[in-house]
Amino acid sequence: MTIPKRTGVKVFFVLAVLFTLVSPAQANPRSAAIVIDASSGAVLHESNADASRYPASLTKMMTLYMLFEAIEQHKMTLDFRMPVSAHAASMPSTNIGLRAGDSISVREAIPALIVRSANDVAAVVAEALGTSETNFGRMMTEKARKLGMHSTTFRNASGLPNPEQKTTARDMVTLSARLIKDFPNYYHYFSTQSFNHKGITYKSHNRMVRNTPGVDGLKTGFIRASGFNVATSAKRGNRRVVAVVMGGNTAVARDQHMAQLLDRSFNQGAVHLASNTTESRAVPTVSPSERKEKTRTQAPLPKSTLIAQKTAEPAVQQLAVKPSASPQSQPQKAAMPPNDGWAVQIGSYQESNRARAQAQVAARLIPGEVVITEVEVSNRKLYRARLVGLQENQARTACQSLVRQGMGCLVVRS
Repeated sequence: MTIPKRTGVKVFFVLAVLFTLVSPAQANPRSAAIVIDASSGAVLHESNADASRYPASLTKMMTLYMLFEAIEQHKMTLDFRMPVSAHAASMPSTNIGLRAGDSISVREAIPALIVRSANDVAAVVAEALGTSETNFGRMMTEKARKLGMHSTTFRNASGLPNPEQKTTARDMVTLSARLIKDFPNYYHYFSTQSFNHKGITYKSHNRMVRNTPGVDGLKTGFIRASGFNVATSAKRGNRRVVAVVMGGNTAVARDQHMAQLLDRSFNQGAVHLASNTTESRAVPTVSPSERKEKTRTQAPLPKSTLIAQKTAEPAVQQLAVKPSASPQSQPQKAAMPPNDGWAVQIGSYQESNRARAQAQVAARLIPGEVVITEVEVSNRKLYRARLVGLQENQARTACQSLVRQGMGCLVVRS
C-alpha cells in the first residue's frame, strides 16, 4: 500500500516530534543509580535500582571480597604467590600481560584488580580460590546470596561479557557497603591511584577519587552492553555515603552524575525520594536474614522527584545571576530569597563557573531565577546552584521536567 504524499509528511512530522520529546534518560534505558547512608543503610536516592544490569568490572569487587575473606580466614597471605594458567594468560584487555607459568602475589594482585582492572589477574584469583573460574563464579553467587544480593548472578571473576552475569544497582551498593564494613583493614586499597608491575606504571581509571571531595574508593567498570558504571564511597565530616551509578553514556557523564548525587546527599539534611515505592528501603550493611525482593527488568522513571526538608546550610554569600547572563560575566551580590518560597537545586560544584553554567542550562528548560550560593562543607568551598522564586507545585513540576531531560535536581524550601 502506498501512503499519500501529504499523509506521509504528516507521519514524518509526528515521528520527528515524538523523537525530540524523548529525554536523555529515556534514550539511555541502562541508567540506574542508588545512594545510601553507610551507617544506617537508609536509601537517600534511587532510580531503576532494581533493574537488571550487567556489572562489568564492578564484578571485581566481589572477587576482591572473596580474596580479602580468604586472607582473614588465613587461607592466604599477602605474600602468597598464585600461579598463572594458560586460561588466565589468555584474558583480553585490560590486563597486565601475565604469561602462563608466571606467578603473582596476593599483594600485587589487589592493586592490579583495583587500579588496572586486570582481567588476567581476576582469572588467577578465581583459579587460586575456586580451582576453576566457572566454579569460582558459583562461589561468588553463593556469597552474593549470603550478603543479601538476591538479584545477582556471577559467571566469571572479571566482568567480561556474559549474558547470564547480571546484577542491580541495589545489589552493587550492598556489596560496596559490605566491603567497607567487613574489611576495614583493606578498604584503603580502593583509593590507590597507581601501581608498578615489572617496570610498568599503571594509573587508575577512577577519576572520582582524584576529583571529587571526600571520595576515597571504590571501582569503575565498562563493557558495551553495560555502559559506564561506578561504585563510590565518600566521607565528609563524620558522615559517609555509598553510591552506585550504572549505564552512563560516557565516563565523564557517569562521573558528573555521581558527583551531583554525592553533593545532593551531603548538602541536604533529610532527603526522601518519592518514587514508585511508598517507603524508602534500607540497604543491608550487616548480614541479612533471607528476604525476597521484587526485581524488575526495567524500572520506569520516578513519578515524583526529590523532596528535602529545610536545612540549615551555612551560606557564606549568595550570588544571583539572570538566566541570560554571559558565562564570563561576574556575579553580583544579592539578598537571600524569601523563606516562604521554593527552589529547585541543581547541584553543588567546586567551581562557581560550573555551577552557573549548569543552572543556566536548567533555566532554559524551566522557570526561575538563577542563584549561586557559596557554602562550606568539611572545610571545602562549594558553589550551590538553585533556581528560586517558585511556588511548591511549580518547583515540583519543574524538577520533574529536568529529570525527564536527564538532569538531577532537588526540591527545597528557599
